[in-house]
Amino acid sequence: MAPAATPTISSSEPPKLHASDIGSIKAFAESNGDSPIPSSYYSIVEARDDVADDLASSFPVIDFSLLTSDDPQLHAHAVTQLGNACAEWGFFMLTNHGISENLMEEVMSKSHEFHNLPTEEKKEFADKGPLAPIRHGTSFYPEAELFHYWRDYLKVITLPEFNFPHKPPGFKEVAYDYSRKIRAVARTLLKGISESLGLEPMAIVESTGFDSGLQIFAVNLYPPCPQPDLALGMPPHTDHGLLTLLYQNGIGGLQVKHDGKWVNVNPLPNCLIVNTADQLEAVSNGRYKSIWHRAVLNNKDTRLSIVLANGPELEKEIAPAAELVEREEATMYKKMKYRDYFSKVQQLTGLVNTSRLDKVGINPQN
Repeated sequence: MAPAATPTISSSEPPKLHASDIGSIKAFAESNGDSPIPSSYYSIVEARDDVADDLASSFPVIDFSLLTSDDPQLHAHAVTQLGNACAEWGFFMLTNHGISENLMEEVMSKSHEFHNLPTEEKKEFADKGPLAPIRHGTSFYPEAELFHYWRDYLKVITLPEFNFPHKPPGFKEVAYDYSRKIRAVARTLLKGISESLGLEPMAIVESTGFDSGLQIFAVNLYPPCPQPDLALGMPPHTDHGLLTLLYQNGIGGLQVKHDGKWVNVNPLPNCLIVNTADQLEAVSNGRYKSIWHRAVLNNKDTRLSIVLANGPELEKEIAPAAELVEREEATMYKKMKYRDYFSKVQQLTGLVNTSRLDKVGINPQN
């Protein structure tokens, strides 16, 4: 893949601005109109046109109702499909997941309401660090990154203890219901993934302390960008937990790296988009990779995604399942406490085409 040309910044181009100077990309975008974006947001490092549209139609779809079926044959078939999706793509759409369309629409509506609150009203939630219970901010990791990203976020720790902003009215209650339902879906998926690896259904849930594990509820807002060919909403990255479940409004923007190409994800109505993450790669001894993905922008519509990252217990040491190590006669990943891994990856930047598991030093082969 040929990298996109790096823009040459001249005196006539917009100045560099730190994310902290802007505070909210939504407010900045609304005040800036169609003016050029700050040069510090020129974050494109891989060509936007290197997208394999022909692969989008083969994006895996898993029917959750078959995975939970009492019919042994239907269940076994769904487990096989789930394993194939994890091994070949690391991403899949989940249909018939049992979360009502009304609840999903309500959580989306309340998420919009939060981001539409006046900037002054959101200052009490300013980001104070990766494990702060509630944090609102802009870009990706502003203090560590070389370039900034066209995104505002709300990130809340909803498990093992539930936290949430007290405004707008009703958001907290809807988020509680949604976060618990998502956790139950993720737990069932992990049981199916365990089976697909030839393990007991509860193997991953128990070994990772999933039932008392970390869950982060993130609401990402990507306003229209006047120069979407120069900027990204999120850089290429992998996720740090076990499974991430995403729901978005009708605006596209998620791209997944598959066979060396970026693939647009075009979700089915009311589905969840699920991806395997770093800790699942380690637990599966590399069988199910954590996959690169990014958020691209457009110049017309606001995209909003609701992302729930589901991880192990913070104090658990995560390592490949013992049965897999014995069967494969190799340990591909070193043991590391999840809290330590989570803290380390917050400081990483510029990792395109470099595994975070390698960078942190969990993969002994690198």
